[in-house]
Amino acid sequence: MNAIHILPLTGIPLIQPGDDLPQILGDALERLTRPDRFSKPVRSTDVLVLAQKIVSKAEGRYVDLETVTPSGHAKAVALQCDKDPRLIEVILSESEAVVRVRPGLIITRHRLGFISANAGVDRSNVAPDGIDRVLRLPENPDRSAQQIRLALCERFGVDLGVIIADSHGRPHRMGTVGVAIGLSGLPGLEDWRGRKDLFGYTLQHTEVGTADQIAAAATLLLGQAAESIPAVIVRGAIFEARDGSAREINRPREMDLFP
Repeated sequence: MNAIHILPLTGIPLIQPGDDLPQILGDALERLTRPDRFSKPVRSTDVLVLAQKIVSKAEGRYVDLETVTPSGHAKAVALQCDKDPRLIEVILSESEAVVRVRPGLIITRHRLGFISANAGVDRSNVAPDGIDRVLRLPENPDRSAQQIRLALCERFGVDLGVIIADSHGRPHRMGTVGVAIGLSGLPGLEDWRGRKDLFGYTLQHTEVGTADQIAAAATLLLGQAAESIPAVIVRGAIFEARDGSAREINRPREMDLFP
């Protein structure tokens, strides 16, 4: 039976725009080699899971709300959901469409293809200096994951995977869970159709959300508030040896019964 270990990366400072994230993460991985930890900082088939915020912060994905002039559309939506029209303008700029609105909540289809609250635009753990700013998701999370992965693969001489994780709610389910919004070095989905189950039955409809499963496991340790653990290593997960994209996880609109 395969065991899975989830190892927190500690000592990562508050990330600022322009910070060399691969260097910071590589240094944190080196600290895993201390006597009470593991003998190697990173191994092939390890998966580094990063909280989205540190990637967004390093890429400077902030918006100062004082600089935002809300449109008429943003003002109308803001009245429906009782939110700051400037915030709504930022949310709309990150979205392809508004899916649902009610007081206190706006659900959109993000331009990256997934459905989420507020288009991933966040105010929490963003502005310790008091400036009224918000943080958007990385512009291209798959690209960000790939750049981090390639830098770490070169530094450590191993082939690891990287996932950028965010917390999403789920239709018909309470509570948020970690999901993959960007990835490199592993599949987003694995197609198990054609495999045999325990009793010899051929699977006909099974696709496994591998990246989301790993992201959800990692967020058991990733800090959601003041924990200050923005990155973990998931060791022991088994997956197909292929590269993928977070976009393959998004259900095509023509297949979605709940658009």
